[in-house]
Amino acid sequence: MASIPARDSGKPRYLQIADDLVQQIKEAVLEPGEQVPSESDLMKKYSASQGTVRKAMAELRATGLIDTLHGKGSFVKRRPPVRRKSSDRFRRSHRAAGKAAYLAEAEQSGSKPSVSVLYVGPVDAPADIAERLSVPTGSKILARRRLYFSDGIPTEEAISYLPWDVAKDIPQLFEENPGGGGIYARLEEHGHSLVEFTETVRARLATKQEVAALSLSPGSPIIHLTRNAESSIGRVVEVCDTFMAADQFVLEYRIPAGD
Repeated sequence: MASIPARDSGKPRYLQIADDLVQQIKEAVLEPGEQVPSESDLMKKYSASQGTVRKAMAELRATGLIDTLHGKGSFVKRRPPVRRKSSDRFRRSHRAAGKAAYLAEAEQSGSKPSVSVLYVGPVDAPADIAERLSVPTGSKILARRRLYFSDGIPTEEAISYLPWDVAKDIPQLFEENPGGGGIYARLEEHGHSLVEFTETVRARLATKQEVAALSLSPGSPIIHLTRNAESSIGRVVEVCDTFMAADQFVLEYRIPAGD
């Protein structure tokens, strides 16, 4: 049985185990990228029941110190969460330098980004997307669905939708790689100068599809972020739904305090 510090003796057993694992991570006994011992190994090490160990692991996941990959186990995080700065990520200077928002963020966090394009092509506009784009429900629009990775770990899935009359004249939007600066750079090159991005953020539990796509544990929280991109003539030329592993990101917003 592993030794638990005396100061923890008054805590429930599962919290004692979780605290001990946290301390091992902080002291690099369990190093970044290392797999956390399996459920059966922890049961033996701490002479604890399966239920107690599962509660301890749930507490450990809540600290944000580990990644749990579906079917593979839990691993000590290699890096802190990516900080998404609303005031910085869509700067025109990033697009001019050939960097889409995700690449700029990954560069700043020191992680290695990659993207898998899941679908590019026409779809019939669902009612909620049609409303955001101000087009009739069921009308043809362009969809771009991507899965983003950081150091090989899936962290977010995003689906962009664009009005067909805007997209049809920009051939790069139909390519898996739309070129440096991403789709916003291509929109601006074709006269759709962007003046405002509106984002809405909510947290919820991941669906089965999202659990599978992001290699999450069942019941894991995600961030569902919706964004509308508006051009200088007041038209929304792109909307995007992004589903993010909640423990992988910190969302940072600057809010003016004027009248």
